[in-house]
Amino acid sequence: MAEDILLYWASGSPPCWRVMITLEEKNLHGYKSKLLSFDKKEHKGPEVLALNPRGQLPTFKHGDIVVNESIAACMYLESRFKSQGSQLMPDSVTEQALVLQRTFECSSMQQKMYDAVFYEWFVPEGERHDSAQKRHKEALTTELKLWESYLQKLDKGSYLAGKSFSMADAVCFPYVAFLVRFGLNTERYPRLGEYYELVKERPSVKASWPPHWLENPQNQDTIKDL
Repeated sequence: MAEDILLYWASGSPPCWRVMITLEEKNLHGYKSKLLSFDKKEHKGPEVLALNPRGQLPTFKHGDIVVNESIAACMYLESRFKSQGSQLMPDSVTEQALVLQRTFECSSMQQKMYDAVFYEWFVPEGERHDSAQKRHKEALTTELKLWESYLQKLDKGSYLAGKSFSMADAVCFPYVAFLVRFGLNTERYPRLGEYYELVKERPSVKASWPPHWLENPQNQDTIKDL
């Protein structure tokens, strides 16, 4: 089964990482993978474009099935290998509702994080404005306070949608880890900090930890003041 799966990915890419976590949670060890470099624009090469005309990562293939949207790939894996490994979608429709809500809601965290963290990378120097960066950081602060409040309503040691690790965690954790990587002060967001410490110890997360983070574990300070 796993040998029929091919994943093109990049180190540190949250969308790639969520698919890799899901593959590990479903016990699909030994899948084929190709690590590509964004800096070298390898994701725009003919091998990827043949499967993914957008030239984006991840690019995911299982047999003749190609799924190139990362959350869709995660949900495909859960559906296709439902009885294998961790159950990432609960049987209860009520519990499913919260898992799905958090799974798709994290796109808001993603966008606000990118706006704040990568402002100086995406916006040419002559077009940057301190007021714009201030707005981006304020928006991210508001977003993080919301996620902190979600966790505060749950018991200690909970995942994003309750007591069990779910699709919401596979999809959203890479962004939480990314925030910590770029200097998030977890003393200001203690429940997010506890959540990060809980999930980073899962075997699926350890097995898929970004290689370049292992090589250079030093966190940055881009958002230390949030």
